[in-house]
Amino acid sequence: MSTRVFQTTPRIHYGPRAIEQAGPEAAALGKVALVVTGRSASTKNGSLERLCGLLEHAGVAAVPFPRVEPDPSLDTVVAGTKLAREKGCDVIVALGGGSAMDAAKGISCLLANPGELAALEGAAGLRQGPPVIAIPTTAGTGSEATKVSVLTDTARGYKMLLVGPTLLPAAAILDPELTASMPPAVAAATGMDALTHAVEAYVSKLANPFSDALALAAIATIGENLPVAVAAPDNCDARAAMLYAQAQAGLAFSNASVGLVHAMSRPMGARFGVPHGTANAMLLPLVTAFNRPACPGRMARVAEALGRRTDGLDLGAASRLAATALAELAAGLPLPRTLAAVGVDAEALPDMAREAAENGSSRVNPRRAEAEEILELYGKLV
Repeated sequence: MSTRVFQTTPRIHYGPRAIEQAGPEAAALGKVALVVTGRSASTKNGSLERLCGLLEHAGVAAVPFPRVEPDPSLDTVVAGTKLAREKGCDVIVALGGGSAMDAAKGISCLLANPGELAALEGAAGLRQGPPVIAIPTTAGTGSEATKVSVLTDTARGYKMLLVGPTLLPAAAILDPELTASMPPAVAAATGMDALTHAVEAYVSKLANPFSDALALAAIATIGENLPVAVAAPDNCDARAAMLYAQAQAGLAFSNASVGLVHAMSRPMGARFGVPHGTANAMLLPLVTAFNRPACPGRMARVAEALGRRTDGLDLGAASRLAATALAELAAGLPLPRTLAAVGVDAEALPDMAREAAENGSSRVNPRRAEAEEILELYGKLV
C-alpha cells in the first residue's frame, strides 16, 4: 500500500455564536478582507452586516462582494478577483452556502495564479492565494473543509473543478444559529447533498480509514436529524447536528472523492440550473442500487448507519436496504422527483450521459458505468 495523506482545514470553530471568532481569525491572517457572499440572503437577514462589524471591530477593513449567484460562474470569480486586487485584500471571508465558499476559493486561487481561470482546471501545483475563512450558512456542501472549488463555465455549459491543497480554507466557522433561516426546501436539498458526500466517500475506491469513520458518522447523524431539521426549523439541536455532520462529510469526500452521483448531477446543474443538492437527492438512491453489487459489504454498513436492522439477513438482502433507506428518506422531503419537474430536457440526456461517463468522479466510483448505463439511470427519472 502506498503512503497517503489526509488533509483538513487547520482550525474549525463550532458552536452557537462561533461567528464571533471571525474577527480574531481574520486579524491573525490579514488587514483587508474581501467578504464573499450571495446576492440577497445574507443582506436580508443581517448576517453580512454583522460579519463586517465583527471584522471592523477586530481592526480588519471589510470589502463586501455580495454578488455570488447559485453555481458561481467564472465571470463572478474574475469580478471578485478584480475587486480584491483593487482594494488590496489579503484575506478572504466566505459567508453563505457552497456557492459563496466555492467563489471565495476561486478568487483566492486566481489571485495567486493569474491567467485564464478555465486553464487552471486539473492544474497541479497551484500556488497558495490569500487565506480563506469559510462560514457556511447552509448544512450541505462541506466546502469549508474541502480542497475543491466547483465553478460554472457558462460559455461551455460545464462545471469545472479546481482541486488542490491550496484550496483548503485556513479556518472554518460552524455557527448553527446562521442556519436557522434556511427554508425547509433548502434544508432538505443541502442535507441530501451532505448525505451524498458521505455515502459516496464511503464507497469510493479512494476510501481510507479516516474518511470511513467520518463518512459513517455523518450518514448516521444525517439520517437521524435531516427529517427533523426540515420539519421543525426551530429545532436548534437538529440544525446543529446537520451543520457538524456536513462538515464531517466534507472532510471525508475531500480526501476520498465522490462518485457517479456527482458525475451525473453536474451536467444537470451546468446545463439546466438544477440545484446541486436537488440533483443529488434524485440520483442517490438509483446510483446506490447500481453500485451495490460492487461493494455489498459497505452498502450493508450504510444501511445500518441509516438505522436499518440487518440481523439475520444475508449480505445481499442487507446491502439492498441501503438504497431502500435512501429512497424512503428522500421521499419524505419537500424535493422534486423527476427530471421534468426540474426542467431537464430529455433530448439532452445522451450528451449528459457521455459527459458523466467521462467525468473524473466516475473513475473512482465503485462500479464502472458506461454512457449507456448512465443514460438508463437518467431514464428512470423521466
